[in-house]
Amino acid sequence: MGSALVLLQFSFLFFLGFLATPSIWRGYISLCVLAHAGTSLALVLWTFQHNRLGNFNIRPAPKAMGVLVMSGPYQLIRHPMYTSVLLGGAALALLSESVLAWRVWTLLAGELIVKATLEERWMHEQHPSYGAYIQRSKRFLPWLV
Repeated sequence: MGSALVLLQFSFLFFLGFLATPSIWRGYISLCVLAHAGTSLALVLWTFQHNRLGNFNIRPAPKAMGVLVMSGPYQLIRHPMYTSVLLGGAALALLSESVLAWRVWTLLAGELIVKATLEERWMHEQHPSYGAYIQRSKRFLPWLV
């Protein structure tokens, strides 16, 4: 199930990139697109400062010997990499300027919600303190969800 979700996630991102390609070739990149892409990249870099590459998994299943990280972006949100994917996907949807792109982005968001739900269930099983962590953090956005 986890691998299928990852494949679906990358398929949505690839399709968003495909839809954005004409705008990229024309050189039309708005400040709004740059802000979304820049925020996405900054969040990825901040996340990597606090969670080492060997500690997390691209699939929702936690690593067997993984450590629960609650510092940096994880103080505010439980899934900073998913948030980064959503921001990057939004940048691509903005570039494409099409309703179809926003529909694909919505499917991507739904897929990430399913993936996060599975991951949180498994993290709770592996890390007893995860339940308390859920109570003081948000899933994707610090003040909303």
